Amino acid sequence: MVEKKSPLPWPVLRQLTGRDLLGRGKAARSRRTDEIEPRTSTADRVARSVCPYCAVGCAQKIFVKDEQIVQIEGDPDSPVNRGRLCPKGSASKNLVTSELRKTRVRYRRPYGTEWEDLDLGTAMEMVADRVLQTRRDTWQEFDDKGRRVRRTMGIASLGGATLDNEENYLIKKLFTAMGAVQIENQARI
Repeated sequence: MVEKKSPLPWPVLRQLTGRDLLGRGKAARSRRTDEIEPRTSTADRVARSVCPYCAVGCAQKIFVKDEQIVQIEGDPDSPVNRGRLCPKGSASKNLVTSELRKTRVRYRRPYGTEWEDLDLGTAMEMVADRVLQTRRDTWQEFDDKGRRVRRTMGIASLGGATLDNEENYLIKKLFTAMGAVQIENQARI
């Protein structure tokens, strides 16, 4: 049975003259609400992923249309989050689709007042040179008691929770191999 749309434009009139006296059902619906369709219904495919923000590992359903992400929701089949996402997880679509997302390497020279764009190769070389120099300058082969420590106290790492477990594992291995001792992650703090 197809219901006829109410000619009453004001929800209070529909509420008072219809069956929905509390105004929590059809009386509160507008024509606009009835005409819109969810972004998820037009998706070409649904990919499954894990939220990148913290160590909980909430499952996500990523709705894709024309190879563009149109919606991200919690996966109801997951025993971890049972379809729910925190505010950061719910907004994770912006992590990859936001117009404000930085996609170029920006650099401000010491005592500089302006930012400049660098190509990725140049930026990577600058980082590598500084890491190697810091490691050379702060390397400690033995501690005060003559024990062999082979470490640097001049390099530390504080990782963010937007990385997944595999990336954090590799970062931990890299910094440990460089001799860093202070290696921490925001998700663990």
